[in-house]
Amino acid sequence: MNMPIERLTVNRGSDINAGLSVIDRNGLGLAFVVDDEGILVGVVTDGNIRRALLKGVRLEDGIAVAMNADCVSLPVSSSPQSIAERLNSRVHVIPLLDEKGRPVDYASHYRHHRIPVMEPLLSGNEFNYIIECLKTNWISSQGAFVKRFEDEFSKFVGVENALAVCNGTAALHLALDALEVGPGDEVIVPDLTFAATINSVLYCGAVPVLADVDPETWCMNAEEIAGLITPRTKAIVTVHLYGQPADMEEICQLARKHGLLVIEDAAEGLGALHNGRQVGSFGDAAAFSFFGNKIITTGEGGMVTFRDGAAAARARILRDHGMDPQRRYWHQQVGYNYRLTNLQAAVGVAQLEQIDSFIRRKVEIGRVYRKLLEAVDAIRLPAEREGVRNVYWLFSIVLVSSRSASGRDYLIERLRASGIDSRPLFYPLHTMPPYRRYSGKKKFHNAERLSANGISLPSAVTLKEDEIEYVCDRIRSILAIRGR
Repeated sequence: MNMPIERLTVNRGSDINAGLSVIDRNGLGLAFVVDDEGILVGVVTDGNIRRALLKGVRLEDGIAVAMNADCVSLPVSSSPQSIAERLNSRVHVIPLLDEKGRPVDYASHYRHHRIPVMEPLLSGNEFNYIIECLKTNWISSQGAFVKRFEDEFSKFVGVENALAVCNGTAALHLALDALEVGPGDEVIVPDLTFAATINSVLYCGAVPVLADVDPETWCMNAEEIAGLITPRTKAIVTVHLYGQPADMEEICQLARKHGLLVIEDAAEGLGALHNGRQVGSFGDAAAFSFFGNKIITTGEGGMVTFRDGAAAARARILRDHGMDPQRRYWHQQVGYNYRLTNLQAAVGVAQLEQIDSFIRRKVEIGRVYRKLLEAVDAIRLPAEREGVRNVYWLFSIVLVSSRSASGRDYLIERLRASGIDSRPLFYPLHTMPPYRRYSGKKKFHNAERLSANGISLPSAVTLKEDEIEYVCDRIRSILAIRGR
């Protein structure tokens, strides 16, 4: 981002109101204070102004009463290394001065690195296992790592049957198809989820029925599901949204009462616990994703697990073009090419070896975010529930004072200007053209409110402590300026 320096400067003779306008306009949380000749005399941050106002300073008072004259600055000719050494969680923007002391440029975290929402950590045996595939020439879907990945994954989740597939969407589709969900069947899905959840139902020719989500967990609950069950309902697809487990015991109890199938969309919830049990171990089937931003990754990839061995056997045939496993090239039914390669499975095995440390780090990131943001009245944090482990696939917050996406988008824009990547929550399915017909003219107040006001923050296991502090500091400052 090459912002004109004029957008960052305010004259020493201006009042605090003018300084706030500059800070709001540039989105960096500060302004450079210059004299009539353009020479830097100080820096004023939104925090400086906030503290001054608390001491009784008025908005009409001169900016000099709030500025910090002892600020960090560097010559414009400074090396990237020397700039990086001065940037930290407290100093996030540095004015770069010409030979006369005039700010002509600036350095920030954004100009050195952006804090991403997610990124993988490939620091284990990934390289060694891929080299093993290359040396043995087993690079396609035939190879030892595929079976090894399936076996070790099933042990981790606590299920007997696991099939590696090419992506999480394929896992969902295969689960529904193998459980014989098809035309004429209704399948209840949450309104707030990624589109793959509903798409998989439509691939089977079934009819999705949208349910509003719980305002606390952001997942479907049994009460909402119960009101949508009809004689045509065959299955419930519950989503462990953003790493938060749904109330699986209540949902499964409801499903048993009505003779319904339960499929867990655990693409975002690997490692999450509900009353000590892994998500993915409750339903008749479960689908997981290993896309590059998930808890563990194979680049693209997924896993589908089954409670019933017969359903797993059907899925295995469907995954491989519907071909008879005992009679090569003889196809018993129309199937799919949903196989995972040995190369991808090799990465998956290496990632699974590190999953405990990944989950510990995700939980710790969530703890730090909570500690730093719990006092911010304008923010609602993810629910904490007894007997539940949220793995915070993405640590997401909801603005409670905003009535529309404008406040949410304002925060995203300002965070981006500060070198921090973030994401809005998913759109409610019923608002998008392909899925409007499935809303049944119901109201989805919770899904709409969460979507309009929700933001996912940087959550990668590579995230450093001072980066979390920087993110939280910027959120507090941006919301304070917005409030004023």
